[in-house]
Amino acid sequence: MRKKRLSGKKILVTAASQGMGRAAALAFAAEGAKVFATDIEENGLQSLTEQEPSIDTFLLDVLDGEAIKKSPERTGALTTLFNCAGFVHDGTILETSENDWDFSFNLNVRSQFRLIKAYLPGMIEKQEGSIINMASVASSIKGAPNRCLYGATKAAILGMTKAVAADYVSEGIRCNALCPGTILTPSLEDRMHASGNFEKAKLDFLARQPIGRFAEAHEVTGVLIHLASDESKFTTGTFQVVDGGWSL
Repeated sequence: MRKKRLSGKKILVTAASQGMGRAAALAFAAEGAKVFATDIEENGLQSLTEQEPSIDTFLLDVLDGEAIKKSPERTGALTTLFNCAGFVHDGTILETSENDWDFSFNLNVRSQFRLIKAYLPGMIEKQEGSIINMASVASSIKGAPNRCLYGATKAAILGMTKAVAADYVSEGIRCNALCPGTILTPSLEDRMHASGNFEKAKLDFLARQPIGRFAEAHEVTGVLIHLASDESKFTTGTFQVVDGGWSL
């Protein structure tokens, strides 16, 4: 029988009720990890547990700094942290308010900063840990139309990822960023509906995909499994681009 690649690993996933977070939680569990899945959507977490009973779920608002500080009391030390929570702001710089800026940076960047600070000490104590930060090709890698604020937050995540990797590489910690292109998720479908013309929005998104289609969430989870496993122990500070050629 094939040994599961994540046997003995403890992994926390944020935004795990749907989309990429949910796919990641299921993939990690299928490879033998003990998974803690968090979100603010209780119904989504309940359905996740029904689908895979081995996953331990609990409510966590990643905008709540005190709740994040207490999270390790629930999970204990982790081997892997997957910072998946985020928000896609739509608009140019002239269409971005100060409140928009604060909200996106709090959700996309500050939440990752806080979670890393909460779980890094336990990783350092064990001299082992993998931190995976959800970023995007729409960042410092590539400018995307109507993604000024979103791209700024994701570029900040790339900078933080490099810094954490450099600061703690000698402590057995590795930190990498996942940089997907356009993944077909409920979030993407919501944004296409919100445009007011679903079909046009879909065609516009597809037009920027050299491969001619959207990514499916399961096509990205293989990279996450690799980064969470011992296979990637010599990999840190990298930006894992999974975009179907969009950034070429």
